Amino acid sequence: MTAPSIREQFAKTMLQLGQADESLVVLVGDISHFLLQPFAKRCPGRYLNVGICEATIASMAAGMAKLGFRPVIHTIAPFLVERAFEQIKLDFGYHRLGGNIVTVGSAFDYANLGCTHHCYGDFALLKTLPGTQIVYPGSPVEFDVLFRQSYRNSCMTYFRVPAHGHGQIFEEQDLTLGRGIRLCAGTNLTLVTTGPQLNNALVARSLLQNDGWDSEVVYLHTIRPLDTELVLNSARKTKRVLVIEEHMRSGGLGDDILRVLSMETGIQIDNLGIPDEFVRGYGSYEDHCRGLGLSAEGIVNRVRRQFGTPRRARSAEKVACL
Repeated sequence: MTAPSIREQFAKTMLQLGQADESLVVLVGDISHFLLQPFAKRCPGRYLNVGICEATIASMAAGMAKLGFRPVIHTIAPFLVERAFEQIKLDFGYHRLGGNIVTVGSAFDYANLGCTHHCYGDFALLKTLPGTQIVYPGSPVEFDVLFRQSYRNSCMTYFRVPAHGHGQIFEEQDLTLGRGIRLCAGTNLTLVTTGPQLNNALVARSLLQNDGWDSEVVYLHTIRPLDTELVLNSARKTKRVLVIEEHMRSGGLGDDILRVLSMETGIQIDNLGIPDEFVRGYGSYEDHCRGLGLSAEGIVNRVRRQFGTPRRARSAEKVACL
C-alpha cells in the first residue's frame, strides 16, 4: 500500500478530527475538492468552498474563531499568505484569535506555473505577526501529529505543505511542536535543515565524510517556536553551521539561527537558501532546486567553498545516523 502524500494526509486528518470535534471547520479557496469530499459528506455544514476570494476566507474564518470554532483555511500559498495578509494580520493577529492556515505550493512546487504561484517569503511575512506558529512538515506523520497538537490552541498556526517529502520515517512519539530532531551526531559541522531538503542534507553528509567532515544533522519541522536549545548545543560543539532551506535568505530560518548564535564566539555560519530575488523561469521543482544549489552536490560545494576542509581529517570510526 502506497503511503499518502502530505496533502492526502491533510485530508485524512481533517476527516478523523472533524468526526470527533464538531468545532472544526474547513474553508477552501476552490482547491482540494476531491480530497476533502469525505470530510464534506461526514461533517455537513462545516466544509465551505468560498472560491477565489482569499481575503474573504480569512475574515470568515476569523469570525468563526470568534464564535468558538476551530477554522482551517486552505488554498495555494501565495494567494492566501500574500494576497490576504492584511486580513490575517488584522482579523486574526490583532484580535488574538486562534486558527489554522494550511497551504500547498510551498516555495516553488508549482514551478511550471511561474512566479505567480511561487511563495518563498511566507515565513518572513508571518513572523511579523506576534504569536504566530510556523510549521513545515516534510512527511505525512509530521503533519498529522503536529496539527493534532496545535489546532485547538489560541495561536494562528501556519502549515506549509510541500508536494515533495523528505522520505524519512519518524515515530509519533518523536514529534513535538517546537522541538527539533537531531538525526545524526557529528563533531565539526552542523547541517540545519527543514522541509524536503532533509533528504539532500543526509546524502550530503555521506559525501562530506570523504573530505573529513563529521556532520551533525539537525532537522527543524517547526520554524516558530524555534528549538534554540538544540541549535545552540550543536553549534557550540561543531563551531560551523550551514542552514539549508527553501525560503529566501531574508527572514527565513537562516536569519533566525543567525540571531540565536549572534552572541556566541568562534562559530561560522552560512545560509544556503533562495537569493533575495525572484526565481525566474518555469521548468520543474527539481530544476529550480538544482539551479539554486539546493541539492546534495550543491550542499557539498557550499561547504567546501565556505568552510574549506577540516584541519585534521577524522580518524575515528564513522558515526551512523540515529
